Amino acid sequence: MEPKMSPDGPPAQPPRPQSFAARMSLLWTDALGRAGIRAIQALSVLALAWVAVTAAIRVPLVTIPVLVALILASAMAPAVRWLAARGWPRALAVLSSFLVILAVAAGVVGGIIALVRQQASVLAARAEAGIGQLQQFITTGPVALTSDQIDAARGEFQKFLAGGTLGADALTGLRTAGEIVAGSVLTAVILFFFLKDGEKIRGFLIGFLPGTRQGKAHLAAERSIVVLGGYVRGTLIIAAIDAVIVLTGLLILRVPLAVPLAAVVFLGGFIPIIGATTAGSLAVLVALVENGPVPALVVLVILVAANQLEHHLLQPLFMGRVLRIHGLVIILALAAGATLAGVIGALLAVPLTAVGWTIYKTLADRDTPGPEPIAPAAPGA
Repeated sequence: MEPKMSPDGPPAQPPRPQSFAARMSLLWTDALGRAGIRAIQALSVLALAWVAVTAAIRVPLVTIPVLVALILASAMAPAVRWLAARGWPRALAVLSSFLVILAVAAGVVGGIIALVRQQASVLAARAEAGIGQLQQFITTGPVALTSDQIDAARGEFQKFLAGGTLGADALTGLRTAGEIVAGSVLTAVILFFFLKDGEKIRGFLIGFLPGTRQGKAHLAAERSIVVLGGYVRGTLIIAAIDAVIVLTGLLILRVPLAVPLAAVVFLGGFIPIIGATTAGSLAVLVALVENGPVPALVVLVILVAANQLEHHLLQPLFMGRVLRIHGLVIILALAAGATLAGVIGALLAVPLTAVGWTIYKTLADRDTPGPEPIAPAAPGA
């Protein structure tokens, strides 16, 4: 039987069946296939991030000093550049800035720790008495929770604060003291080399990237340094202001141990949003025991007011240009950092999140302005 002739040309041929490779390629070119490819890529990136984080928390004695030194070097970089611009040799500028900052930091932190440690037993006793009074009020008040429920909630909260690999591995006694000393020395050494050879180290690491990517990598590194430096300086100023506000309120109310309590608030200020308020709860407990419920309520109001002042005025004023992260993201970062690495993770979570967001925006050209809109033509033009 002969094939039918088309009235306009040669006979029509039957369609050839597609090959197996062609049929498989169609599975990845439709909408569902493209979504599957993106899902595989996202899972690969998450797996790589998980491996990197797991490897980092396995060696905290290396990871923490490197991160702390990087943050401090970013904060000290403007001072080094200022001295170098005025004719100082770079080595001398680095050494002078390093020694001055090291002496100031050691003096401030050492003084605060000594002050708090000197009154630690008294603070603990007052806090324990305040917790006891608060627990008695809760069990006999309108809520009427049982002691078992309160103890269970307290245990879960303490488990959360001490959670994470670092918190589980932290031992008391000589090992902890040895780790602190070794970490401090290693941080100082790494900080010195970051200040002295930071540009060479950055250029060496970026040199592994393709030439077309190195420009953006340098720009992302510069912006990350600005973000870290601004974060450290802004956090230091905000923590000091919170401590002064709390100290003034405690002195006016004549709450005992006002200076150690303000020092605790200063240290807690390095954890954004919740740090100063959580640390100030110790002041509330002390005021509850020594001065009664009304002064304790006043101290609580002072803490809440300081928190609102920090959130609505101080943070936009001192860190508005460098920390453009929503409060929910900060809280989630704090929770993730505390879960992974305890208190140290909570301290480092926000600056690392800010740096990650800065790198993403730089590489994705999120900060590059678009073209200027074209003005509409005048009527009759």
